[in-house]
Amino acid sequence: MFLKRLIRRKNGKGHTYWALVESYRTAKGPRNRVVSYLGDLSPRERSGWSHFAGKLDGERIADPTLFEPPAAAESAARFERVRVKGVTVGRLRDFGDVYLALVLWRLLGLDKLLAEAIAPGREEVPWGVVASILSIARFCEPSSELHIEDTWYRRTALSDLLGVKASQVHTDRLYAGLDALLPHKGAIEGHLRSRLGELFEIKYDLLLYDVTSTYFEGDAEANPMARRGYSRDHRPDRPQICIALVVSTEGMPLGYEVFDGNTQDSTTVKKIVEAIEKRHGKSQRVWVMDRGMVSEANLNWMREGGRKYIVGTPRAALRKFEQHLVDKDWQEVREGVQVKLVPGADGQDTFLLARSEDRRGKERAMHEKFATTIEKQLEKLKKSVESGRLKDLAELNRKLGRLHERCWRAWGAFEIEAGQSPFSSGTAGEPSHAEKARLSITWKRNARFGQWGDLAQGCYLLRTNLSETDPATLWKHYIQLTEAEWAFRITKDELSVRPIWHHGAERTKAHILVCFLAYVMWKTLGQWMSRSGLGHAPRTLLEEMQKIKCADVTLPVREVGQTQERLLTLRCVTTPDESQQVLLNRLGLTLPRRLQYTEELVTESGPAPTPAIKM
Repeated sequence: MFLKRLIRRKNGKGHTYWALVESYRTAKGPRNRVVSYLGDLSPRERSGWSHFAGKLDGERIADPTLFEPPAAAESAARFERVRVKGVTVGRLRDFGDVYLALVLWRLLGLDKLLAEAIAPGREEVPWGVVASILSIARFCEPSSELHIEDTWYRRTALSDLLGVKASQVHTDRLYAGLDALLPHKGAIEGHLRSRLGELFEIKYDLLLYDVTSTYFEGDAEANPMARRGYSRDHRPDRPQICIALVVSTEGMPLGYEVFDGNTQDSTTVKKIVEAIEKRHGKSQRVWVMDRGMVSEANLNWMREGGRKYIVGTPRAALRKFEQHLVDKDWQEVREGVQVKLVPGADGQDTFLLARSEDRRGKERAMHEKFATTIEKQLEKLKKSVESGRLKDLAELNRKLGRLHERCWRAWGAFEIEAGQSPFSSGTAGEPSHAEKARLSITWKRNARFGQWGDLAQGCYLLRTNLSETDPATLWKHYIQLTEAEWAFRITKDELSVRPIWHHGAERTKAHILVCFLAYVMWKTLGQWMSRSGLGHAPRTLLEEMQKIKCADVTLPVREVGQTQERLLTLRCVTTPDESQQVLLNRLGLTLPRRLQYTEELVTESGPAPTPAIKM
């Protein structure tokens, strides 16, 4: 007998329930029949029914596993006479966070995938296990491979959970693990798309696409991809690479690509769309992209291929819709946000105007701040010119250029004239040196810019070739692009994808792949928490799990009538407190009480150890 998950759809929603099913043989082959419908079951209830089904079939009770220790194993008792004064506790190590990360790794099926994908060779530790160490470390405490070897791995209980000794985890093996993992990027992405769809019923008909950059620590001269370009990290002084990411509306990743650091966003669109279609098939998907991806060549290419899109447009395009901004036929989609549809002149695309009161207030404050800064700096320059401290016109223009670079948003609000003042040569002929060096600078407010600024502040323009005519629906689709932006924030702030310490191209790509796997684990935990009623903050849960430790409890034992003493060392997991137990119950997790124990016979020369026994 076994449990079978059944899904029934009603009113557009999927309802999951379980049934106890019996398998039997017939003349035409094996058949299944439902013994009992069990309804919706929690993870603990499913585990209990699975053990019950095994007992009905006469199966032997399974040995304790990492994630579901059976009740029979817990009830097995062993009694020893312990000398209480000699009891010691030592080797306290982190357990709860790495245990949870390993649950996520196995829940996603990455252990089985890599075990099958990477052919075994002469390696002492399987490369799939090395990949799990790298990904779990990036998930729990992101740092360098050297930190994993020197500090992190020795401080955790992964050696017990994975069966890999601390002496086997060193930088050479970790670097080799990166090299072995990278060739399987395509297989990993395909597997995760399928597995995440099974776990959370995720749909990939609306894809969110965005590009970010991350910089190197050092010059990375050996990496041809490391180039200086537009830095989202405000580090134009460092070489960087660009990362293009595709996610679903829930922020679950579908795939990513790595580009040279000086790659323009618009040039990545064709490559990433073709890569996704090649890997996952071409279907009726809607691509949502920011205005940095927009070019007429890209849009023409997508239309020719029958692809659908919703994209932002450059702010300068708002000028063409000035009259529509004045009109009153706006539709309110939520408090403070209004939208309206405007047919395109070519009949191929539809434009969506949107304006936000919050964004309007923010832009107005920014423009006012920059305008005030410009006026103050112009006053300083004027005083320098009038006092004669500033005499060189080229130097004046350079100062104006730097001011323009700082305050370009409000630069159009001023009409500035700078040059040399006219002079009279007099009877002596040539003017004096002082007269030649005399400069002048004047400015005035641009009234037209102020009128346009008041009208356009808080407005933005979208473009789509969808046949959808509801402006509220189109706006909601586009606003989900924030999920892609949040994905980059998570990878940078929580998983520390930057800075990159690897200076080779392949190692850099492997580093990004490990960060990608850690991000998948992060989002999986977020979805798991959401469905368990625990909110959407994985970091809070992870910090609480970090408080659960494991320790070695050494018990001196002696049987009656014997003179020799034995040391029994139990590797135990600390008991969760009340709040931690609530979290574990919500997630349906049961922590093991003990990991292993060892026995040592105390002789005159000291303890004589015996092999460790796994619990």
